[in-house]
Amino acid sequence: MMSLQKKIKKLQQEEDGFSLTELLIVLAIIGILVMIAVPLYQNVTTRAKTTEAKTQLSFLHTLQKTYRLEHDTYTTDFASLGFEQEQLITEGGRARYEIEITEVGPNSYKAVAISVIDFDNDGEFNQWQVTETGNIEQIVPD
Repeated sequence: MMSLQKKIKKLQQEEDGFSLTELLIVLAIIGILVMIAVPLYQNVTTRAKTTEAKTQLSFLHTLQKTYRLEHDTYTTDFASLGFEQEQLITEGGRARYEIEITEVGPNSYKAVAISVIDFDNDGEFNQWQVTETGNIEQIVPD
């Protein structure tokens, strides 16, 4: 019979493990993958959040067209349009964009959606606009 010490020694010799070098290489690869994935993920979430601005401006444009058909002019009054600004996320609500009508005339208007959150912490706040043509465009990217 083998002694207990010989059995332990034999088991220790048969066990294969990872060297410190192998573990460091794996950690480095994981770190590189994370560095690649995080910016891609941020872009996807920012695009999803900007959908709110485009949707709200599209709805506002439809209301402005309807109002103009009835009154032969555009308006700055949200109440007469039937548009209600959702409570902003900074005030405990869910909206990330504040909607404003900045210019109005009998034949034209301009409305903007300004983000109340800096999505990528670069000091720039995302802005979108819509005009009487219905063109929704980003004027300040974030």
